[in-house]
Amino acid sequence: MSFSLAAIVPSYNHYRHIETVIAALRRQNLRVFIIDDGSAEPAKSALAALHDPERGITVHRQETNGGKGQAVMAGFRLAASEGFSHALQIDADGQHDLHALPAMIEIAKIHPHSLISGEPVYDDTIPPARKFARWITHVWVWIETLSMEITDSMCGYRIYPLAPTLGLMESERIGHYMDFDTEIMVRLHWRGVKMRMLPVSVTYPPDNSSNFRIGMDNWLITKMHTRLVFGMLCRLPMLIRRRRRRRMDADTQHWGRIDERGMAFGLNFLLAAYRLLGRRVCWALMQPVLLYFFLTGTASRRASRDYWRRIFSMKAEAGEVSLWQLWRHYRSFGAMALDRLAAWLGHIRLADLDRDDLLRLDGLGTEGQGILVVTSHLGNVDVLRAVGAARGIDNVTVFAHTRNAARFTEILNRANPAAAVNVQEVEDIGPATLIELQEKLQAGNWIVIAGDRIPLGESKRIRVMDFLGAPAPFSEGAWLIASLLGCPVYSLHCLREDGKFRILFEKITDRVVRGRPPRDGLAAPMAAYVQQLEQGCLRYPEQWYNFYDFWALPGQRLRPEEKNKETP
Repeated sequence: MSFSLAAIVPSYNHYRHIETVIAALRRQNLRVFIIDDGSAEPAKSALAALHDPERGITVHRQETNGGKGQAVMAGFRLAASEGFSHALQIDADGQHDLHALPAMIEIAKIHPHSLISGEPVYDDTIPPARKFARWITHVWVWIETLSMEITDSMCGYRIYPLAPTLGLMESERIGHYMDFDTEIMVRLHWRGVKMRMLPVSVTYPPDNSSNFRIGMDNWLITKMHTRLVFGMLCRLPMLIRRRRRRRMDADTQHWGRIDERGMAFGLNFLLAAYRLLGRRVCWALMQPVLLYFFLTGTASRRASRDYWRRIFSMKAEAGEVSLWQLWRHYRSFGAMALDRLAAWLGHIRLADLDRDDLLRLDGLGTEGQGILVVTSHLGNVDVLRAVGAARGIDNVTVFAHTRNAARFTEILNRANPAAAVNVQEVEDIGPATLIELQEKLQAGNWIVIAGDRIPLGESKRIRVMDFLGAPAPFSEGAWLIASLLGCPVYSLHCLREDGKFRILFEKITDRVVRGRPPRDGLAAPMAAYVQQLEQGCLRYPEQWYNFYDFWALPGQRLRPEEKNKETP
């Protein structure tokens, strides 16, 4: 599909912030259609003054107010008439995060057949009544789609693929007012359009005025949900079949594209419960949530079972992996998440770390030598980072893949803003980053990166290593970085043991020398790291937190009969 994008900005009496919105759109070289939905003065004249076709800005006025939905659909038709394949919908009142535009556009280019929607991350300006109303709508949408793919259906910040959208508009009636955003999203979902959500900041300007009509719009929304529920019942067999297909497809999905399973509301509740009621009560409240994800997480249960079978084989233990063992694995993951939260809230302190291990770690830290630390998803190294931050240690830079766990990351940042300090997205590493890292190493900083997960969209920098008795793919990325930086490399893990946190800190090599073929300078350090990781898994098996098919090579898929064989 050839990708061409236009922006649709509906406005009914909103004009104070629209110039800022238009400027941001034009910086992305977007053709802009402003749909004046029957605004009165002074908004009418202010919007008309923005009409400038030579600069790519068209103001289309509808003399009578037909509703937001009708205005947006008019914009879709205008964009399609000029040959655009996609349309960006954005509000005129300035509440949406304009800095998210480049990311949203890039995702739409990568996934041109999907609807890309903002998922609001609100600040304190949101009225409580709106927040509660959105939560009610979320629940109805999950019922109407039999899916939690749509995590927010009310955000008017989206990129639509126009072909399926226009097809829907021509064949079905879509609400014209505040029922539009939710209804068109649900109906597109029914038609098989994939929804991809991007967390975006949303703020309500002090002078923001709402066009929501409390009586009429609530009535229209009630009628809409009634129609959609009956529509869901008519499509029930199709929706169930699709749900099963997507679960099977998820079995071989790359770890970095697996979205976190959890809603912003639930995570905020977790944070509030911990702060108000303490760890024990919070842990008790988490049990039904963990049980829900355990029962519905077929792919992750299968991955856990596969891992435990390998552990049993390595330990020469007979017997089949029980559901109880898988449940204990899930609970360990929940406890790890709670430990992360506790650490950043300052509830895990120096006294909770093994003293001898800490002295060894501190001993190297006081030498002032820059090193590269390779960690993994065995244990909970974030505990060390939080305790270190509380001690004033700020010379650690962490590279992590955070985009598939954006909501939990946001909760940690809210618990303690230090959680976001010196954390960089691992996908953003480039030549300029390496220069910056070299300077940090010379200043005695530590660079931390995980070595157990393969990169997104790339198979050339992957090496298959023997791990727990079977070949598994490992990324060469950390080791290539180490060879370019010419620094010592250590492995680091933090694991719970007898009420304390043990620190496994081992030197791997003084320097990684990549070498030229046939010399392979990465083999020895990678083998040492994988061996340490394997020993850690055998010693602390329940603290392995890779709930995906770890041993699957890129592009590898299980045959249907193999999938069914593995189903718990």
